Amino acid sequence: MLEFIKEKVSLWDYLTKTTKPIYIYGMGDGALKIISVLELHNIKLAGIYASDEFVRGHSFCGFLVKKLDEVKAEANEFITLLAFATQREPLISQIYQMSEELELYAPDVPVVKTDDEIFDIHYIKKHESKFDFVYNNLADELSRKVLINVLNFKVSGKISYLKDCSTEIGEVYNEIIKPNDREHYVDLGAYNGDTVVEFLSYANSASGIVAFEPDKKNFKRLNKTLLEKDIAVKAYNIGAWSCEDTLFLKGGKGGRNSKLNDDGQVAVPVNSVDNILGGAKATVIKFDVEGAEKSAIEGCRSTIEKHTPKLMVSSYHKNEDLFVLPIEVLKLNPNYKVFLRHHPYIPAWETNYYFV
Repeated sequence: MLEFIKEKVSLWDYLTKTTKPIYIYGMGDGALKIISVLELHNIKLAGIYASDEFVRGHSFCGFLVKKLDEVKAEANEFITLLAFATQREPLISQIYQMSEELELYAPDVPVVKTDDEIFDIHYIKKHESKFDFVYNNLADELSRKVLINVLNFKVSGKISYLKDCSTEIGEVYNEIIKPNDREHYVDLGAYNGDTVVEFLSYANSASGIVAFEPDKKNFKRLNKTLLEKDIAVKAYNIGAWSCEDTLFLKGGKGGRNSKLNDDGQVAVPVNSVDNILGGAKATVIKFDVEGAEKSAIEGCRSTIEKHTPKLMVSSYHKNEDLFVLPIEVLKLNPNYKVFLRHHPYIPAWETNYYFV
């Protein structure tokens, strides 16, 4: 795998040696994560800037939030670290345009942190045999390109790698999943119902739909969407897991990023797909469970062995998702063809495995 990695120096190592001032573009949780890694490496931060409409004379983490023009006026050369995620147009195109004009990077910080490891060339080397296994089991050239590009992005923070391998979700539905009106669809992490609606836009209808959503506010939104669009779904206000249990939800503000976590504040029931379905048929299962994908896959063991459903699996929440998740699925059923796609998103979110 290492022979495919062009980026031998990690972004963080580069930042420790540069003499250029470093600015963060954006505020919020993403900025806090980046600042914590900068501090870990004793990297000095020069300031923070935001889009003009968000600058109102306030401060963030002790820095007066500036406009980009103000930064340009005080520094001839500087580095920008993107501190937020987006898939929205025209913003995503604007960021790509900015990257052509500025020295801009999108640091890779995991959505769900499980250890203190940084995803750099050393991390890839440490797990090289597992990445090699995944690479050798990918079904097409585009999947291999996506894996290589995403790894190079994670090391370097250069968003051109993502732009070069992005494909629209329609390509997956039309060329890989190919849903029909006889599908039995299971949506794990149904949020407000948007992915149920998306699935039906390609399948037209379904023989049955089951949805899991652990967050109470999201679950209300899910039911509202289903009612408004007259979609018949068995909806459960639970999290997807390997077994029946009670865990804790961190987030709980009705956002997409609410996740099961030992440090969470809200107790929520969780259960496995195998238990809920009780042997009933599933033909497509979508996993977007904010870092609980491995446990959710374990909870589908009997369903996968019995029905071999097509699987749509988010693989960007944890550092190890890129190799752990396909390895887990292939352990359960080695006959799957494995595809990897990155859909338009900065940073490398919406990088998903598809098993058919």
